[in-house]
Amino acid sequence: MVKEDRSTWKAKYVMRLTQYLDEYPKVLVVGADNVGSCQMQKIRVSLRGHAVILMGRNTMMRKAIREQASKNSSLEKLLADVHENVGFVFTKDDISSIRDKLLENKVAAPARAGAIAPVDVTIPAQVTSLGPERTSFFQALQIPTKITRGTIEIINDVHLIKIGEKVGASEAALLNMLKISPFSYGLIIRQVYDSGPCFEPAILDMKPVILDTKPAILGIQPAAPECDDDDMGDLDIFG
Repeated sequence: MVKEDRSTWKAKYVMRLTQYLDEYPKVLVVGADNVGSCQMQKIRVSLRGHAVILMGRNTMMRKAIREQASKNSSLEKLLADVHENVGFVFTKDDISSIRDKLLENKVAAPARAGAIAPVDVTIPAQVTSLGPERTSFFQALQIPTKITRGTIEIINDVHLIKIGEKVGASEAALLNMLKISPFSYGLIIRQVYDSGPCFEPAILDMKPVILDTKPAILGIQPAAPECDDDDMGDLDIFG
């Protein structure tokens, strides 16, 4: 099989992305940090029949978006999030259902030294399975402990790593010793495009508010009908 040259491959990629932008009314811009090829394949399978994923180089993505924006200017809003390791999820289905499928395919992962923490990491107070010889390790991290029945007990909850911090070698080693996998990785939605408007993914968590349009009638009696002058003669005015 003859391998196509790079320029041909680029042209086909731009054509495919342009086709998807034209065909699908809904686009999710997703971050793909720490997502391996095996996990990505599982995500593709779970979305089959509901959405398609397209990854690629940012420069080529921007090129295709700008070309398509000449026909649909609202697509320019996607450019702001095309940086770092990102891709697109195209769909015609309900966006919330696609988001749920992406969440279902997140996988737990251990903390690795040098990685940036995507969430806060707190070690709960507990009796560990580690022997007293490990006490100095906890002391180096300023974690208060005591020996309980021959094993180390962590006395209080410990806020070990803050979100956005780089994981240190000692913190990573401790979490691995405690068999704690604090992180989970998957495709993270950065921006949602829906037939023109763009919005943050947090909007998908908002529940619709049902307004009751019925008038409040508690304690209110219907107004008595007004009397015509012709009807006054039938009334006993003086009782």
